Amino acid sequence: MASPNGNLHIGSAWFQRKIKLRPQKRGVHLVTDEILRQVPELKQFSVGMCHLQILHTSASLSLNENWDPHVRDDMEMMLNKIVPEGLPYKHCSEGPDDMPAHVKACFLGSSLTIPVTDGRLNVGTWQGVWLCEHRNEAGSRKLVVTINGCLREADGRTPSSPLSPLASTSSS
Repeated sequence: MASPNGNLHIGSAWFQRKIKLRPQKRGVHLVTDEILRQVPELKQFSVGMCHLQILHTSASLSLNENWDPHVRDDMEMMLNKIVPEGLPYKHCSEGPDDMPAHVKACFLGSSLTIPVTDGRLNVGTWQGVWLCEHRNEAGSRKLVVTINGCLREADGRTPSSPLSPLASTSSS
């Protein structure tokens, strides 16, 4: 049943998985494909939301440029200018890059929520998910991926299809 602003989908499903991203050097890294490889279940959703939460306080996530790596290099340069090392931070027991990493992570954020359409992340042409690694010597980073939405039916139809047993065309 269509509406002027989109499609009405009936039914709801939840999916959640903890995944690991490979260790990265300090900088900004495009990780969209790495995430999608570990969450093939995304393809089962016709419509919904995908929430990504990084489980660390010295790295962050961002949705930004997915084509030109110079943008990521420039972002790292600017973050280092805005939040430099070497200031008299009180928290310094984990090294000179730790407190600046916490500040950068607060600026950029620990989560993203991205619409899902037809089994794919619904992002702009030039958008991709970035892991912003703010530590010099970080290990792998863990994410919790949570998807909520309507599942596709086994034959490829969506629950909003007029042929779907979940779609209702009756009115009282």
